[in-house]
Amino acid sequence: MAAAPAVASPAVETDRIFKLKAEVAKLNQISVNEKEGFVRLVSRYLSGEEERIEWEKIKTPTDEVVVPYDTLADLGEDPSEAKELLDKLVVLKLNGGLGTTMGCTGPKSVIEVRNGLTFLDLIVKQIESLNNKYDCRVPLVLMNSFNTHDDTIKIVEKYTGSNIDIHIFNQSQYPRMVAEDLMPWPTKGRTDKGGWYPPGHGDVFPALLNSGKLGELLSQGKEYVFVANSDNLGAIVDLKILNHLVKNKNEYCMEVTPKTLADVKGGTLISYEGRVQLLEIAQVPEEHVGEFKSIEKFKIFNTNNLWVNLKAIKRLVESDALKMEIIPNPKEVDGVKVLQLETAAGAAIRFFDRAIGVNVPRSRFLPVKAASDLLLVQSDLYTVEEGFVIRNPARVNPANPSIELGPEFKKVGNFLKRFKSIPSIIDLDSLKVSGDVWFGSGIILKGKVTIEAKQGVKLEIPDESVIENKVVSSPDDIVN
Repeated sequence: MAAAPAVASPAVETDRIFKLKAEVAKLNQISVNEKEGFVRLVSRYLSGEEERIEWEKIKTPTDEVVVPYDTLADLGEDPSEAKELLDKLVVLKLNGGLGTTMGCTGPKSVIEVRNGLTFLDLIVKQIESLNNKYDCRVPLVLMNSFNTHDDTIKIVEKYTGSNIDIHIFNQSQYPRMVAEDLMPWPTKGRTDKGGWYPPGHGDVFPALLNSGKLGELLSQGKEYVFVANSDNLGAIVDLKILNHLVKNKNEYCMEVTPKTLADVKGGTLISYEGRVQLLEIAQVPEEHVGEFKSIEKFKIFNTNNLWVNLKAIKRLVESDALKMEIIPNPKEVDGVKVLQLETAAGAAIRFFDRAIGVNVPRSRFLPVKAASDLLLVQSDLYTVEEGFVIRNPARVNPANPSIELGPEFKKVGNFLKRFKSIPSIIDLDSLKVSGDVWFGSGIILKGKVTIEAKQGVKLEIPDESVIENKVVSSPDDIVN
């Protein structure tokens, strides 16, 4: 479980908060809303008021609470029905992350995914295609962090001629706290970007209101926002889900999908004291972690594709009712131990009325977090049509192959250099690559394949090789 703060006596806590407010008041780089939001978050953390989950009260949600996707009603044939729905919708992509873990500078959303198209290119094409098909005007909203804002402003200029309105706003900027006294690092001299952090995607709700974007969208007659990570290629607009929410007046919907062994740490939905709630691994008592990871008991996990009613966001933010679980994130930056407090958007589910989950097909969860994911989406396993990434029906196995690439492939630049062309993996079950391996063109991989270069030896896989159910450590192991 996440470490809770040692709860101080009320007098000590009040004194601490008084000092914190005085220090925060000196931070001229951020708005009054950001200062107040930060102080509220730290106050909640110090009070130790976080609810503890009582394990025996957890219940498995029913199909009324987590609705199976295949029970959702289809839309009629009349395109005006789809247009009417889409005119209520806003698409919001979480665009605050950098591409540093994949060896790229700037926002992660500008990494090229396929055919020279970036995440952002694909998103714009998808929405443009909807707008053209149904003669509607679904806007794209990008929530940036201070890390991605300047670059994103330049990048979106290229879409000026597109049939899409693009809105940009920044999520909050909070000061990192020095761990020993929980005072803001920028007031102690760390005034550059290193002294600050974006407080997690749970901040999307207050930031949407504080930026003025929420009021603007409501005045245009928008009712729902579809929130998703910009790196999830499966997070496309789904009219069946939107139609269900509008008809049933659900204020919040989280898309969940069946767990595999790769997803055991992902948050899951539970019924708790009569409400639907997100349960994250950090909230689980140590003696129940094994049970939490079990695919038998907790069968679904959160994709972070969320559908939320805009008026409900306004109501709950204005009444300061969104008190999501706080995620303490301790770090060491340039030798200084700091603490940043964050929240997650999925944890807000329990505060909305008529909140539900929808158990969606795995195809709606296709995140690109590493080079191994890039290999999947650049391969013949997928095609791209009008910005939509579509799985090849020739793949019989519903699951994607498991792919492990060594550190030599971690950075996108190195990954691209090591493949003359991406191998065919339609019939691949698993691939494990380690060492200094280089792939030729026209290679076909099938079954279970392990390729391991001996230490200090460069292993080149020849063009047109077909490797099926083999361990390869030299070119001699490949007999075509």
